[in-house]
Amino acid sequence: MPASATKALRVAVLADSDTRWKWGALTATRISPADTDIRLDGYLLRGRATPTARQLREVGVTADSLREVTAVEFLRAMEAARGEESYDVLVLALVGGGVQAMLHGLGRAWRDRADRPVVVTGYVGVVYEKLADGLLLRHGADLVLANSRQDAERFREVYEGVGADASAVTEVALPFLGGATYAGEPAGADRPYTVVFAAQPSVPDSRKDRTYLLERLIRHARRHPEREVLLKLRSKPGEHTTHIEELPYQKLVQRADPPPNFRLVYGHMGEVLDRTDLLVTISSTAALESLHRRIPTVVLTDLGVREALGNHHFVGSGCLASWDQLDEGHRPAPDAEWVARQGVAADGEYATAFDEARDRIAALRGALPPLAPYYTPVTAPGYLPGILARHHLAPDGTRLPGTPAADREPGPVRQVVRRAARGAYRHGVQRVAPVIRRMGDL
Repeated sequence: MPASATKALRVAVLADSDTRWKWGALTATRISPADTDIRLDGYLLRGRATPTARQLREVGVTADSLREVTAVEFLRAMEAARGEESYDVLVLALVGGGVQAMLHGLGRAWRDRADRPVVVTGYVGVVYEKLADGLLLRHGADLVLANSRQDAERFREVYEGVGADASAVTEVALPFLGGATYAGEPAGADRPYTVVFAAQPSVPDSRKDRTYLLERLIRHARRHPEREVLLKLRSKPGEHTTHIEELPYQKLVQRADPPPNFRLVYGHMGEVLDRTDLLVTISSTAALESLHRRIPTVVLTDLGVREALGNHHFVGSGCLASWDQLDEGHRPAPDAEWVARQGVAADGEYATAFDEARDRIAALRGALPPLAPYYTPVTAPGYLPGILARHHLAPDGTRLPGTPAADREPGPVRQVVRRAARGAYRHGVQRVAPVIRRMGDL
């Protein structure tokens, strides 16, 4: 039967930042059957990292509807979505604590339903820290997506090691990989050889280290005036991404004197990679996007190979190098076995990377058992209540007394106040808090 003659697959995505919205929305399309129409409804969890309109446009993912909600408002919407309005799949694109809170809240909201949606969660990119903590907070979803073979093995080991059911772990790949394979260095005067440094909001986090990286990038541009050197930024000052950026490179550049062939760029990473001949980063997921397209990729060692930087994840990749080496013309050669284990799928297998997830969702749709997270008031009585309380939920998944707007939609005045309060909060986090911390170090 043609897809147009069947009921569209209804998918909801709850995300708490621009990066997680991108991951969640693209994952929703990847795990849906290719011959099925999709109705995609987006929910943006209100908080410090709620994406701006500009960030949403830059992500480039559209939805049939998109609204900003609190956790309680989202749970009320999921509880009310029944019959023809019920969702088939729900993707939780949140930090671990947010996933855990939603699992308990949804378990309560759906306690009398056997036809609930299939709940899917996972990670936006490379998992290099808080592995056990993050995984156990995601336990209880029907599918916990692992972006690579290596992650799938590690995820199962953690779950089995604590006696939790590991059957939800499902190997996929990063949903935003794609684009044309690198065609090689430009010939003639078609375009300049282009070096791109993919900056990260929180790595490194010190002014000294960020200034060093900027100076080395500018020095590279001066040393190679025939090249175009781009600093790819995630957000503009005042905006937030998944991580807080207290020292934006835009501010640091104001004190430098870059040459004409050095530029700051924003926009979709895939479009930037279309003109990239060398991708340089500390530990950004952009490195995996670049490797997928076979673009020469370098993970910097200038500041050490350290867990705090995340570049330790690339040990064995063949991509580790320093600016001194790059200045002298070094070009990395990625290790094929390492790349294959990271879900990069540069060998052409990407088209089938989501088949297992699609099959599992198709098999699960219908009558499903209640959600059963590993953390309960019995297994984690000193940990779980605090996680749930951040989202105004009690240990049993019910709304805490006094929760604002727990049983009604916010009115126009409340919406205006919320926007103003969020703007003030962002200003405090981005502008005021760093000043106070610096004063404290004097």
